[in-house]
Amino acid sequence: MRTDPSILHVDLDAFFAAVEQRDKPSLRGKPVVVGGIGLRGVVSTASYEARKYGVRSAMSTAEARSRCPHAAYLGPRFEIYRLTSQAVMAQMRALSPLVEPLSLDEAFVDLSAAGLSGLTVEDVTAIAEDLKAAIEEASGGLTASVGAGTSKLIAKIASDLDKPNGVVVVPAGTEAEFLAPMQVTVIPGVGPATAQRLSMAGVRTVADLQQLDEEELVRQVGSAHGTSLFRLATASDDRPVVSDRETKSVSVEDTFETDIIDRSLLSAIGDRMAHRVSERLQKAQLSGRTVTVKTRMHDFTTHTRSSTLAGPTDDPRVIARVARRLLDDSDISGGIRLLGVGVSSLADWIQDDLFTESETEDTPIDLVELPERPRDRQVGYYPGQDVTHPQYGDGWVWGSGRGRVTVRFETAASTSPGPVRTFAVDDPDLTKLLHQAEPAEDAETTEDAEDAQAARSTEAAHPSGAAESIGVARG
Repeated sequence: MRTDPSILHVDLDAFFAAVEQRDKPSLRGKPVVVGGIGLRGVVSTASYEARKYGVRSAMSTAEARSRCPHAAYLGPRFEIYRLTSQAVMAQMRALSPLVEPLSLDEAFVDLSAAGLSGLTVEDVTAIAEDLKAAIEEASGGLTASVGAGTSKLIAKIASDLDKPNGVVVVPAGTEAEFLAPMQVTVIPGVGPATAQRLSMAGVRTVADLQQLDEEELVRQVGSAHGTSLFRLATASDDRPVVSDRETKSVSVEDTFETDIIDRSLLSAIGDRMAHRVSERLQKAQLSGRTVTVKTRMHDFTTHTRSSTLAGPTDDPRVIARVARRLLDDSDISGGIRLLGVGVSSLADWIQDDLFTESETEDTPIDLVELPERPRDRQVGYYPGQDVTHPQYGDGWVWGSGRGRVTVRFETAASTSPGPVRTFAVDDPDLTKLLHQAEPAEDAETTEDAEDAQAARSTEAAHPSGAAESIGVARG
């Protein structure tokens, strides 16, 4: 255990929404919601102005609209978020060579790796304030909340306590006392199911958890989970800050506007996903042994089926064939709202003789033309999208429909809200800036078995709410 609070957890406040407010002066100080804006959209991030109305991450966009109908609902611009994230991470790495990014908007920083030791609460507070100021300048005005402690657990929990734009430093030696009054769900891995089991045993706060011995916890929640909870409840967390996290899987998911029960259509979609996964693997010079198919049913139940090959492959035909077999074994009678294909157990080599040449050549993948989906019929304009016009300059899409698109011409450099103009959707002078329009290929998602962080939901990775999302999961 460290003797000083030398681990920082830096969390950018309402990151996606804050970037939109930064780049769109007319939205500053107003409620902004970023995520899927279609029928099945999910909120990715809500500004603090929107949170006052009860809008939160992982909420359906439909419910968010009912709670805050006057908010600006925008599709995400992941490339812009990535560029901003890189500028922020550079400030953290200027402070310490040991930075562990968790996502685009949060990271751990190890101050001891910078040669700093014997740090007092006052020292760390000053360092955190300086870092926040550097982040604000580098990002064009974004704020961050910082927690500091002797462990990752304490630092991460502390960063949530004074949002937005706060700093909380937990003195060494006070960790258990710091955690005691908090709800047990503050401990990583304690989600609704585990919390319910603990509640039945009279455990609702961390203080209650601290009263149980390890044997009792194991009886309540199982061996591995119980042992982990026993350590974390007393802040016994010696996990190191790790700068590089190994890529564990590559996957593609698609959420549909309407439930699909046509097996041939699902197979065709799965084939395309397999090719996208293969492209990602080849780009990263990786291959994998385990192919997984994920299905989310009409009633939101989620199932995964996996098959492990004799050796790793990046061949799209092999991945597609295995995915087809797994999908054929799935019950789709009630309709599927989400389909995903992924490859894990990665390696940096390929088993060339995994299948015989004749086998792969005799079973080609037929990439049939898929029926047009609602989002395919759109010209492509969505609220929040960047556009440019030779007369009016750069701006963003305010709204579109019935053959027209309305644009507000303003940028982050604008000193006041810009003018609004309406054009025909096929106006040749209006150009979409496509540099930010691709899905979040580098978005990192971490799913706990019972606490899937829907704030990072792949269903929010495209403004239609029915979009393909490419995820790279890291350990």
